[in-house]
Amino acid sequence: MPVTFMSTGTHSLWSVLRFPAFRGLWAGSAIYFTGNAMQVMAASWLMVELTGSSFLTALVQTAVFLPMFLLALPAGVLADTTDRRQLIVGALGAQVGITFVLAVLALLGWAGPAALLLFTFASGCCTALLSPAWNTSVADTVPREDMPQAITAMSIAWNSARALGPSIAGFVFAWLSAGWVFAMAVVTSVVMMQVVRRWPPAPHAKSPLPAERIWSGTVAGMRYARHSPMILAQLIRTVAYSGAGSALWALLPAIAAQRLQLGAAGFGFLMGCLGIGAVAAGLVLGQVRAHMGLERLVSVGCMVFAAVMVIAAFVRIPAVVFAALTLGGAAWMAVMATFNTATQSSAPPWVRSRAVALHTVSALGSFAIGSAFWGAVSGVTGLATALCFAAVTMLAGVVLSRWFPLRMGEAQDVTPVALWDDVFIKEQPLPDDGPVSVEVSYCVRPGEAEEFLHAVSQLRAARRRDGATLWRVYRDLGNPTRYVERFIVASWADYLHQCARATLADQELELRVRVFLREGEPVVTQHYIAER
Repeated sequence: MPVTFMSTGTHSLWSVLRFPAFRGLWAGSAIYFTGNAMQVMAASWLMVELTGSSFLTALVQTAVFLPMFLLALPAGVLADTTDRRQLIVGALGAQVGITFVLAVLALLGWAGPAALLLFTFASGCCTALLSPAWNTSVADTVPREDMPQAITAMSIAWNSARALGPSIAGFVFAWLSAGWVFAMAVVTSVVMMQVVRRWPPAPHAKSPLPAERIWSGTVAGMRYARHSPMILAQLIRTVAYSGAGSALWALLPAIAAQRLQLGAAGFGFLMGCLGIGAVAAGLVLGQVRAHMGLERLVSVGCMVFAAVMVIAAFVRIPAVVFAALTLGGAAWMAVMATFNTATQSSAPPWVRSRAVALHTVSALGSFAIGSAFWGAVSGVTGLATALCFAAVTMLAGVVLSRWFPLRMGEAQDVTPVALWDDVFIKEQPLPDDGPVSVEVSYCVRPGEAEEFLHAVSQLRAARRRDGATLWRVYRDLGNPTRYVERFIVASWADYLHQCARATLADQELELRVRVFLREGEPVVTQHYIAER
């Protein structure tokens, strides 16, 4: 049965802080996330002051998160196949330079709407490049059983930053200017660089296989998600939730200025309320998730956030909106942290950074596109109509649980067990030779063909997930008890990678198939390589 993670006994939420590396990375993350939140708040409010346009203000969120949609998956391939320390430090170095230039332009009064969007987008590209490597590096600092608590603790750091950062930025913006907020963001990125140098990510395990290339690694990650029911369900649910919920985040500056008549400090406090609620939820999320279960928790979170959007659409009393946003932040944290934990716990090491990247693409890509969409809807129909439409869309997404149920992965789903017995052949092809056709022959006991076919069909998803482009089972017309499983892999290197990706769960599927074989009849594997 699926494993349900909870905060109990030794593995409480704060027990992960006993690991020095995690503790240092967690603290560095909190500082870095605070700087990012300050930068986004200052950019959003500066756009309000420069243009007064709710559409252009919403585009600031798009400029922040669209790079995730474009770059996160290639960045995930790099994180799975290259030196993660160099990747993270290099991206942070570029971000320091970009944000420094933006700060100078703002201080000189030269930061117009186009420059603001351009530099915000460039900074977002840096965050997109480092994000998959950073997330998996943090998860690697704790044992697997502590991973849910580590992810929740990092979510608390991120949401604490979203609560604290905008509030600080609002006061600095009002007291000094946007340029000084951007300058403070530069300092937080420098702090993050030093933290990574102090606690660098663990190097990847050495492998005799050729390294994956960017394109083939990207295709492999997407193929894995497509043929892994657990990962696919979590990604689809994330897209639906983030896309609908992005309306509130994107339109919050307009709500503050147009509906509640608040200034920069008031807008910062609105953002802070969302963060405060998220932090409060993170402190009890493990116990709540264990009590309610995944589906009920997500459904309640969707209903609460939808109600908050309706309140923000019609209520003009700031205190009521502040309280509602606190609840909304709690709901957002509970749902998104659950999706993130389920994704990371369901992916084996070879593809974990890419799974994190796909989660990021699903969450922030839909967030970016949704921000632009809801901003455009607001410009045409008004704030209230756009928020109500978004609330209805979020409630409609709850029914996805019927087709895409959530569950956490078990240890056997992600523990690799290389199946090399069939790969030792006398003349090894070159890595790029192919395509490769693999045939696995089974001799089945008479009368058990249906049971065998049902068992062997379970291998289809595993073969396709790990590298096969085609998969079929054939019956031998000359011998009715003989069946052949045939699948195609793009190259010999891809086939070797496929063998190395097998997990304990895959091995168990193989054993179930062999239960139906005739006694004394071996399973025969043959390999064919295309010549023309």
